[in-house]
Amino acid sequence: MALSVCLLADSASDFALRALWRRLEDAGIGTLLSHTHGHHVPHLTFASLLDYDLAQVRTAVAGLPDAGPTTLPFDALGMFRRSRCWLAPAASSDLARRQEAVVRAIRTTPAELHRNYEPGSWTPHLTLAPRLHLEELPVVARLAFEVLPLLLTFDHAALIDTSTGVRHPLPHVV
Repeated sequence: MALSVCLLADSASDFALRALWRRLEDAGIGTLLSHTHGHHVPHLTFASLLDYDLAQVRTAVAGLPDAGPTTLPFDALGMFRRSRCWLAPAASSDLARRQEAVVRAIRTTPAELHRNYEPGSWTPHLTLAPRLHLEELPVVARLAFEVLPLLLTFDHAALIDTSTGVRHPLPHVV
């Protein structure tokens, strides 16, 4: 079981991303709509915790100042070695600062941060297909590039239990 600290999309951005997920599903590509528990929402993860105390993490992250909504341009497709295919936002010093602040807050707790979310190692991404086979990549690329670029707004934040999809809303955007 892992806990993720996530930015969540506003309603228009959520709708646009779910429409892309549905187009991919219709083409036979598994997306977060059908992955594991089926309760995934469009999100951008700042931190993934392997071991944690929910109350401590919530208190630490909620103690950060309200960073306000952020709008990010997405115009690139990426893929991690273990078959996860994703959209990449444009590089932003504001986004990096936000992620670093979240990690600093988490470090005030005994929580264990996944190594890929260490500042300097973190790759911001929005997952499209969590278990993509290489031969399916052209289909994903075609469908994604038909709708890119996307300008997406993230206007709320939550801690998300990745094993169940249960969301623990944060009082403000981090």
